[in-house]
Amino acid sequence: MIMLDFEEFGLKIPEILLPTKNIPMNEWAVIACDQYTQDREYWESVKNATNGNPSSLNLILPEVFLNDSDKQERISKIRSTMKEYLETKVFDEPKLGFLYLERSTAYGRTRKGLIVAVDLESYDWNPGSSPLIRATEATIPERIPPRMEIRRGAPLELPHIMLLVNDKKGLLVEAASKAKNLTKVYDGELMLGSGYVTGSIIQGEDLKPLYDGLVELKKENIAPDGSVFLFAVGDGNHSLATAKAVWNEYKESQIKAGLSAESINASPLRYALVEIVNIYDSGLTFEPIHRVLFNVDPERLVEYCKEQLGGTLELCDSKERLENIVSNSTTDFGFVYKTISGDIRYCCLRTSIKELAVSRLQPVLDVFTKATDMNAAYVNYANSEIDYIHGAEEVFRLGERDNTVAILLPPVEKDNFFATIATSGALPRKSFSMGEASEKRFYLEARKLF
Repeated sequence: MIMLDFEEFGLKIPEILLPTKNIPMNEWAVIACDQYTQDREYWESVKNATNGNPSSLNLILPEVFLNDSDKQERISKIRSTMKEYLETKVFDEPKLGFLYLERSTAYGRTRKGLIVAVDLESYDWNPGSSPLIRATEATIPERIPPRMEIRRGAPLELPHIMLLVNDKKGLLVEAASKAKNLTKVYDGELMLGSGYVTGSIIQGEDLKPLYDGLVELKKENIAPDGSVFLFAVGDGNHSLATAKAVWNEYKESQIKAGLSAESINASPLRYALVEIVNIYDSGLTFEPIHRVLFNVDPERLVEYCKEQLGGTLELCDSKERLENIVSNSTTDFGFVYKTISGDIRYCCLRTSIKELAVSRLQPVLDVFTKATDMNAAYVNYANSEIDYIHGAEEVFRLGERDNTVAILLPPVEKDNFFATIATSGALPRKSFSMGEASEKRFYLEARKLF
């Protein structure tokens, strides 16, 4: 077998674990843990869909439960289940190689992906850094420690991280789709009407075109200062930041213990399993991540946004009208909330802002939720908070709650995406989503961390 060293690209050929053939796809694979964070009913449906059989659901902690009182018990159960699955042959023998996949969704789109391991030494989310792999959105340091509790000491990882590559010529993922000796290792329907997926291992001489493509991509993405920007984190930003933090923690402990650099760097913790997607893939859509604010005065929030962003307010007679306006704009925002009389109001703020819409809105919302003196003049509610929602349906559902405002954001354009990150740094947190909620990455593959 030909063995190529992908280290200069921040990549490594992983040993991929997959469940045995007798485990149904629609029971094993579940959606990324950071989806449906306000929808416990969805996750109850996922539990029911597994039929009590081996499932990746038992190896992850959905973030809807992250603040529950039984979190520690859940984490302990996850680790014990990982060990159980490894010991009871739930997984086949590991497969060394990259994995090419095609994911068809319920929206009639098909995207291509490439599963690889990334070197965490080639990634840094801190502002001002210029590594091969960069964050596209602001990372919230406070969100990392709770997630470290889950990864620290876990014998397995399952990826929901997706990286974008700036590849107009199709030199990487599309080249993988043309490999001569693709060996299919899974295919099947995903649960709850989420589409279909197939995956094939790429090994040996079929890796050479990918290597050559990366050589060219690296040349094309050299900045004037000599830095190279190959990959941008599209989904799972905080998960990759968590993997980096756990690796740094482990590395520091081993240095203090007197271990050699060679021994430390041989640890699987140095790497993280991800899916790479070409930003120009026709099956990849950029969707806005909408905002929902709880425990606020809806009328005051809408007025405050108008004051700060400018523009005019327009009442819509239906949610369909509001969604149509916002989805066909790049500068307008939709507000959904319950009035004092109990009616549901659909309101559009039409603006003429020039920047990426979310980059203007998020700072306004941050001030509103944190400036307690200002809020006190208008609001008698404590603990104002904000959540980030995928899909317009969730916006309209949550907007019907008391003391809540759901905000519909306009679409995000792909043009100049990498150039913007390279010159201006990370966008505000939760600026965009790749596809609708049900199109997100499902947990399928695994990799040993010890």
